[in-house]
Amino acid sequence: MITVTDARDLIFALAPTPVSEPAPLRRAAGRVLLEPAVARRDQPPFAASAMDGYAVASKKLHPGARFRVVGEAAAGHRFDGPVPEGAAVRIFTGAPVPEGTDFVVIQEDVTRTSDEILILDTLGAGANIRAAGSDFCSDDTLSAPRRLRPADLALLAAMNVAEVEVARRPVVALIATGDELVMPGEAPGPDQIVASNLFALAAMIEAEGAEVRMLPIARDRTDNLRMVFGLAQGADVIVTIGGASVGDHDIVADVATDLGLERAFYKIAMRPGKPLMAGRMGGAVMLGLPGNPVSAIVCGHLFLLPLLRAMQGLPKEAPRTKTAHLGCDLPANGPRDHYMRARLTPGDLPKITPFASQDSALLGVLSEAAALLIRPMGEGPRKAGERVEYLPL
Repeated sequence: MITVTDARDLIFALAPTPVSEPAPLRRAAGRVLLEPAVARRDQPPFAASAMDGYAVASKKLHPGARFRVVGEAAAGHRFDGPVPEGAAVRIFTGAPVPEGTDFVVIQEDVTRTSDEILILDTLGAGANIRAAGSDFCSDDTLSAPRRLRPADLALLAAMNVAEVEVARRPVVALIATGDELVMPGEAPGPDQIVASNLFALAAMIEAEGAEVRMLPIARDRTDNLRMVFGLAQGADVIVTIGGASVGDHDIVADVATDLGLERAFYKIAMRPGKPLMAGRMGGAVMLGLPGNPVSAIVCGHLFLLPLLRAMQGLPKEAPRTKTAHLGCDLPANGPRDHYMRARLTPGDLPKITPFASQDSALLGVLSEAAALLIRPMGEGPRKAGERVEYLPL
């Protein structure tokens, strides 16, 4: 058995180079930007009013001063020409600041009578003007790689960038295996259960920006499994669920090897999820996940999602952990890393308490869990209140 870190490094080594493709902004949300985007203009492109009020020359400005209003400037409609000395222009937020003015008096700080304003004693000190280029300048860049958030899309639009180079979405073929499985909505036989892992993994994969191809359940027969593997052709990643252990009916490894699998490793020193397999199969990365629901989903968080991020050009790194206070005493851990489903109690530093049962078949416990408490292999006993690392779910 190898360590979790070593297994993830071997999986990263299997990741192909990201493939770039253009995407219009409307289709770029959640995609990974691969090439820096360059601003095509300054923002704002001119000195702009930050408030509704009156644009004046500051050298004539003081409480009690009077200015004659000679025009108006609104967003998209500038005041044409210089402002005479001793005059003011009615101005609205976002409008270009007129030539000859350098201060916007907010409308609450004046009294207006007909075409004249009187500056009140409440005059503030700020000029209320956004300088040209104060947000960004032409040729400034939005760095890559990064997953594009809504705020990034707004920035790109303001930069006048209509199309960006993003990573092509990896295609993941999901194959659940086992005679015991039926799909939700079907009538299970007396010895069957409903396939559940597929749906959690599909949601995780799609949330990470990849596309899912959910294939038919592969039965515990060589011919049937070979047929379903054939349906996975063209996928970037093939994920099998179950059948990767060493029982008489666990045939995934043998069939995959016959079809050209170059195995990178098999079995990891972790729980849940020991019987994990990875390698390259034709042009695809293959991950053989355990069949127990919790094992498959935990392995998805630890290995599949980091792989998909790397395939889209994001850094090859482990999922980021956080720190919490332990909510109860724990005995010494065994020879494998243990990822324990746990509750989180909010606080300046949250409190984390593992569930009493860590059976890898219990989806109800996983559904209630907010985190995975990480127990390194060989770790000694831990006391309530000590700081521990966890992985948010």
